[in-house]
Parts: sequence; structure tokens; C-alpha cells
Amino acid sequence: MSYLEGLSEPHILFDTQYRILAANAAYRRQFSPERSVVGRTCYEVSHRFNVPCDQAGESCPLLKARESGQRERVLHLHHTPKGEAYVNIELAPLLDATGQQAFYIEKMEALRVAQGQSAAQGLIGRAPAFQHMLALVARVAPSQATVLLLGESGTGKELVARAVHETSPRAHRALVAVDCASLPENLFESELFGHERGAFTGANTARGGLVEAASGGTLFLDEVGDIPLVMQVKLLRLLETGTYRRVGSTEQRHADIRVVSATHRDLDRMVAAGTFREDLYYRLSTFPIHLPSLRERRDDIGLLAAALLERVAPQRKLQISEPALRLLQEQDYPGNVRELRNLLERTALLCDGDTLEAGHVQQALRSGRRPAAAPQFNNPPAPDRATAASDTADIPPVPGVLKTLERAALQQLVSGHQGSRAALAAKLGISERSLYRKLKALQ
Repeated sequence: MSYLEGLSEPHILFDTQYRILAANAAYRRQFSPERSVVGRTCYEVSHRFNVPCDQAGESCPLLKARESGQRERVLHLHHTPKGEAYVNIELAPLLDATGQQAFYIEKMEALRVAQGQSAAQGLIGRAPAFQHMLALVARVAPSQATVLLLGESGTGKELVARAVHETSPRAHRALVAVDCASLPENLFESELFGHERGAFTGANTARGGLVEAASGGTLFLDEVGDIPLVMQVKLLRLLETGTYRRVGSTEQRHADIRVVSATHRDLDRMVAAGTFREDLYYRLSTFPIHLPSLRERRDDIGLLAAALLERVAPQRKLQISEPALRLLQEQDYPGNVRELRNLLERTALLCDGDTLEAGHVQQALRSGRRPAAAPQFNNPPAPDRATAASDTADIPPVPGVLKTLERAALQQLVSGHQGSRAALAAKLGISERSLYRKLKALQ
């Protein structure tokens, strides 16, 4: 007990029957300032359960330690004076003179970047898919491993990248985001690595790049699937050697950075198509994390909706009726949380009172629904001129039909092509550079 009191992190000691025997000052201060926990069970204190965690559908570190005989780590939602919060738990078994597990020491560390309840900022959720993703974040964040975040657009990849950074030893330094999709190919190298004076037209002064700005911290490469092939080689060198050169310089510089990247693209398919380097893919994906879509965590929509309403209508105290919430949970949300936010903002504007009803949501859905996609043509028989004229007299021209057909044809060629990009360009009778532009537009 004297040992526990000397530790700065919250710790408790309990026996094989889950009874807490001691809690240090850090634990009492953070988790139970008003009531003693000694004599109570750990699962009752942490979760308000009447049975151990494993019997209530949770992961139990004590059970894992009994099975493995060693230290175990889990992520739990823990009751605190401010409500439920995600907590990293590290449990170590203590053996008696016969070598049997007799006691357990449990260390707790709050994961401050995520919430199990509605909050104005940070990651929010309680669904199993969300908790699985968060457990991976908590496990990889303290390391120096490169992380690849995979998921659909709008799933919160930048928020997760920030969570990885803020729970890492580099949290006191900068998190620098690079939007790879928005950087032109001819400026990519200069923006990333910097340039010397006179390196190119307009380079009137020397300037450091984003890698230097992230020194000591984290470099977040957003939409890494959009990096041009020629730049992928230089990024690979940075990751392999930890060195780079400014544009126009021969001096090698050392980069003290941790790289987190993200994409909504299928990198495996891009590697197979030759549009993304396989060696770079393996360098970036040391620790891949899949971000669940909103369809995979419908139970979190209520929490997310409450938090998003505080952001889109902070001056109003809006509530959501049960029928309205059920209607929100029934949607598929191809745009994920970003789409949910837009829908809620429209719904709030259509509501004059303090409660969002199902009718408001239905109206917002109708007003925001995209028009149906253009039909696909499967070589229908050609009509005679009179019939064609009468059939199309009242139909307005559909913009982009030819471009849509061209994209579909190119998609089919790319998916079936096994050779290099140069070979595909030759097959199409266009330059390799023109093919690259078309592929980028297609992706």
C-alpha cells in the first residue's frame, strides 16, 4: 500500500474475488473523491455492474491475466465524477509463495481524446466497432510505429490522427497535416521538403517544408492515395532512412517525425493496378486501423447527434424526439459523420421550436437528397429518327453523359489491366501523363 501511494498514476490493489483492498491518492482524486472504494468490487466501482466484466459483455483484464499468467491491457468505459470516460487499464498479477496469483495491481490512465457520452469535441462513441478502433489507437499511440488509417470519407480520420498524436510522447510538439489531394504535383516536393533560394522560378528565399515544421512531432498525410508516383519514391526514402533534401540542395537533413497517414481509397487495388508503390504501402501500414462507417455504429448516432447539434446550433438547446432519432438511425449515410452533421444542420433550420421531430428530419432528407444517377446503357436498339425525335423532344440534355461513359470504360480497362502504366497508355493511344490525369480524375 505504501508502494501504491508513491505512484503518480491512479492505482488500485484487489484480490482474486475482485475486492479492492487499496486505492492510492491519485485514484481517489481522479475517480472517487467523495466515496471510499475499499471493500467494493472493481466491476461495481468501474461499471456499476453486479457481475464481473466478462459476464456483462466486457473484456476483463483479470480473466485475461488468469489465462495468460502475465500483464494485460484493455480499454474500458469507467465511471468518473464527470460521467463515463475511456480509460486505459494495465493489470499485473502478483504471485504468492506457491506461485499462484493472489493479488492484482491495476493502473488506470484516462484516454482524454475520446468520450463515451455527448461532448463538444473529440471522438465520441460507445458502439463495439468504435471501442475496437479506439483500443487500437490506445495501443499504438505510445509507440513510434507508422499508422495507416483506413475508412470511408467522413469517418473522422483527422480526429483519429489527432488522438494518436495527443496520446503519444510527441504530444507536446506539433501535429502537421498535409492534404495530399490538394497539392499540385509540381509543388508537392517543395511543400513537403522545402526549397533553397533560386531552386525554381519564384523561389526568392529559402523556405523549410512541412517535414521540418513537424520536427519532434507528427506528420499527418491525409489522402495518401493521391500522392503522385514520382513523389512516392521520395516519401519512401524519407520513411526508410529518416533523411531528405530540400529542393535545390545537396545537403541531407534528418527528420525527427512520426508519420500517420490516411486514405479512403483501396490501396491494395491501387498497388495491383500499379498506381501506388507496394514498398511504400508496406512502410505506411505498419499498424493499419480501420475506422468504422456510421452504418457500423448506428447506436452512436444519438450521442453524435447531440454533440453535433451543440456545434451547428450552439445558441439553441435543441432536443431530438424518439421518432426523429429512429429515423436518423435508419439512414445509410454514405458521407458518414459529415453527412449526419449536414442533415442535422438542415433539420435545425427547418425547426422553429426546441425539439426536432420526425417531420423535420423527413423534410431535411427530401431537400438534401441527391438526384438519381444517370442510367447505364447496354447497347439498346437504335430507334428510327421520328421515334427518337418524339422521345427526346421534352427531355433536357444530360450534362456529362459522354464523360460518364468514358470513365466507366476506363474503369473497366484499369480493373482488368495487369501491366505497367506505360503499357496501358500505349494500349489507349495516349501519353502516360494524360493517362495519369485520367486515373487521378477516376479515383
